[in-house]
Amino acid sequence: MAWHARLALDYQLESGRCVARAEHHGPLRILQTLYPEGDAVAHNVLVHPPGGLVGGDTLEIAVRAGPQAHALVTTPGAARFYRSLGEPAVQSTRIVLDQGARCEWLPLEAICYSGCLAENRVLLELAPNSELIGWDVTAFGLPASQLPFEKGSLLQHLELKDGWLERGRIDALDRRLMDGPLGLAGHRCLATLFLATGSAMTRARREQALELANSAIAAQGLSAMAGATAPGSRVVVVRALAPLVEPALDLLKAIRAAWRPALWGLPPTAPRSWAM
Repeated sequence: MAWHARLALDYQLESGRCVARAEHHGPLRILQTLYPEGDAVAHNVLVHPPGGLVGGDTLEIAVRAGPQAHALVTTPGAARFYRSLGEPAVQSTRIVLDQGARCEWLPLEAICYSGCLAENRVLLELAPNSELIGWDVTAFGLPASQLPFEKGSLLQHLELKDGWLERGRIDALDRRLMDGPLGLAGHRCLATLFLATGSAMTRARREQALELANSAIAAQGLSAMAGATAPGSRVVVVRALAPLVEPALDLLKAIRAAWRPALWGLPPTAPRSWAM
């Protein structure tokens, strides 16, 4: 039996406190809202009790942040796309930010098991003066466990409405893509970090974000397999390849920790679940 689960998260700033409200259908929940850095920033952990998706499953996540609200959403562990017998498994995330809102979309990695037919869609709709720091991390197979990604595919769609679009299919049977020097070059983790804004960034601010990202890349020793670009006036994107998830995720966390104080004037507070 296929799962079709939906979760709608709504954040509103009320009397100085960012309040989270949730509606769900099916096995998709958030844990208790936490405030490790004060009332203005609401931290939530999104959980999917089945632990993974098979063919025909659909997860729909909708996040909305009202004016001046600040939401941080993460997950307790990896998402998993398992083998499919013909139907795709779909995870669709839509994040809408009202004027002056901020959001941090920081899920842990998604693992594509051999034989999966996966679709991962992230759509951002940002009002003027709103901003988002988010990422998407995908592991293809489990190389350390001798479970390679030998067949199957991932269709990835990352979009900032009217500002940026990346869409592509990664097919395990495309050896030039999986192993060629202009593709994944034999790496099995693909990570993308993005700073997206509702209003055009000044050139100085874009350059600052790029410089901070490149400094972190150099410090992490991933200069050969990571880079930062500004494909539009409202987005800065960092892409990284790694043999395993950990070095890629460590890099993304380091860049976020640099961006937060410099761009938002906030400490680099990490979600508590990352320390578990």
